Amino acid sequence: MLLNTKHFGEIEIDENKILDFFDGIPGFENLTKFFIIQNPEEGVPFQWLQSVEDTDLAFVIVNPFIFRPDYDFEIPKNIVEKLEIQSREEVQVFTIVIVPEDIKKITANLRAPIIINTKNNKAKQIVVDDENYQTKHYILEEMKIFSNSPQQTPQAEEPPVVEGAR
Repeated sequence: MLLNTKHFGEIEIDENKILDFFDGIPGFENLTKFFIIQNPEEGVPFQWLQSVEDTDLAFVIVNPFIFRPDYDFEIPKNIVEKLEIQSREEVQVFTIVIVPEDIKKITANLRAPIIINTKNNKAKQIVVDDENYQTKHYILEEMKIFSNSPQQTPQAEEPPVVEGAR
């Protein structure tokens, strides 16, 4: 499928990789079809969540475990059921990133992670009920904190997401 996007021009996408946000994304409830554009630069963790229905809309996203290896929350049981999650291995987690003019102030929304079932491509942005997580976490500051802490090593490969509700 060919898609003409504002930020990436004309791109070919695999229709089998289109994510179904059945409730949309908060603020964009009418948009339910997205796909992830991988970053072509090796070692750069940022990717894009591109809307299929509104080709002008793309969110910068990142795996939060890269800069916050202690990020921990539970997916509510009703969301596990809606996404038809059967195991941890099916789950991928991202957070939406805000890139301001001053790149040093780049932030991630840890309060509202995006949960993706990689087996069936169902997805949902949830709100985490935990005061430790805010809508703006300074990524570079978080990376400094955890890089100075030898007992904390980022585990970007398999994020520790729990299936049940608290």
